[in-house]
Amino acid sequence: MYTTCLTKIRRWPMNPMVTSASCTAHVGGSSLWNSARNSRQDRRRCFDESLRLPRHMEERIAIGRHFWIFAAFIAVVGCTTTGDNPAAVVQQHRCQTNNVAIDTDFPTGNIASCEATAADQVSLKLVPEDAPPINCSAWYAFRIDPRDAGTLTIKLDYEVCGHRYWPKISTDGHNWSPVEQDAVVLSEVDEVKQAQFTLKHGTKPLFVAGQEIVGPSDYQAWIDDVSQLPDAVPWVLGQSLEKRPIPAMTIKAPDTHPREQIVLIGRQHPPEITGALALFPFVETLLSDEPVAIRFRKRFETIVIPMLNPDGVTHGHWRHSSGLKDLNRDWGPFTQPETQLMAGLLEKIEADPARNLRLFIDFHSTQKDVFYTIPDDYPTNPPLFLKKWLARLSSAIPGYEINRDANHHLDQPNSKNYVYAKYRVPTVTFEIGDETDRALIAHIGREAALAMMHELLATEPDSPTK
Repeated sequence: MYTTCLTKIRRWPMNPMVTSASCTAHVGGSSLWNSARNSRQDRRRCFDESLRLPRHMEERIAIGRHFWIFAAFIAVVGCTTTGDNPAAVVQQHRCQTNNVAIDTDFPTGNIASCEATAADQVSLKLVPEDAPPINCSAWYAFRIDPRDAGTLTIKLDYEVCGHRYWPKISTDGHNWSPVEQDAVVLSEVDEVKQAQFTLKHGTKPLFVAGQEIVGPSDYQAWIDDVSQLPDAVPWVLGQSLEKRPIPAMTIKAPDTHPREQIVLIGRQHPPEITGALALFPFVETLLSDEPVAIRFRKRFETIVIPMLNPDGVTHGHWRHSSGLKDLNRDWGPFTQPETQLMAGLLEKIEADPARNLRLFIDFHSTQKDVFYTIPDDYPTNPPLFLKKWLARLSSAIPGYEINRDANHHLDQPNSKNYVYAKYRVPTVTFEIGDETDRALIAHIGREAALAMMHELLATEPDSPTK
């Protein structure tokens, strides 16, 4: 069993109780897509309220501090209740048994409905934010708030798609462990995979989610931390449909004006956490004191957009933005403000005679590690970069198989295809498996960044031709 510490992440305190009794049921019923649409504004209001703590509760929240694995930084961990007034918990929940209450009132929290089916059992209905067809990234995240130590059996009832993400648990919102193998029972109902598992819990709140929780505040805290380095400058790309900031960062040596531009983006799809877990060490390696990184920052400027879909992340969507659109199928149409901002960023680089795009990488997650690239016979500048980069990465991680698919959905309006078609640069969708070992993900992220820098530095410097 692995334990995951997120890279350089500092969280907002997660309020163990909602602050408004009117926010107890975001969505209800058996066929819930219409309810999910109608409740979006209520959920946003409830999310905002969940970040505000009533004065009389302040002394009931304990905040701890930890140092994480990749670099020392202070992180605010999830809150735990120290009071003993169970009525305050029972008042504001999604559902309850005799001993526990279930809520989703924290960023990324999402279940469609909750029903106590026995004294120590709950059934949670999971429904996507929009009617099928939709990619089957069936996200869930909720919190168990117990009165006493005990056990709880949880049934995950999927209306469509079925079970994908192995359940993981955390008492602080930072350190995560998968539920034991023998505690999870999988079954099928009408060819839809369902899951049920039993947890032992203490008296502290327990987070349960399909993947580790990485929300908007985590990205901002990570950017705040790494941008203390002189070679990293934070900024904001713009706002999402629901007016959330889309964070960004530029990496280059101070007082330089590199012509050659690299663009990295992530989290177009909300549940794809392992892509984020690769992006963090990838970017940190670009900012490291490695000699190759120091040389790289003098010649190249890297623009990082780590979370393009803050609305979908906050709401715990399976796939879409708050505009109910798969952002990675909106490159070309550009119907959404998030993708319009990316189009504007790339056009600004193209229009500047002092800058030229050289590489575009989009971080995602799927069932296995795979690099979706353009074919080698597509002309690019620099030529055959992707082939050379992945060969170097393979040499750097002995025993690790590089899966490359150069013919994957070449006709889709996704970022990889659009950026290549318009700018003729190497493009790749960097996919990490849902359950890839977390230490290996960090290793892949670091070695991929080192290999990229070595290969780009080996190319001839780009000369002005525009």
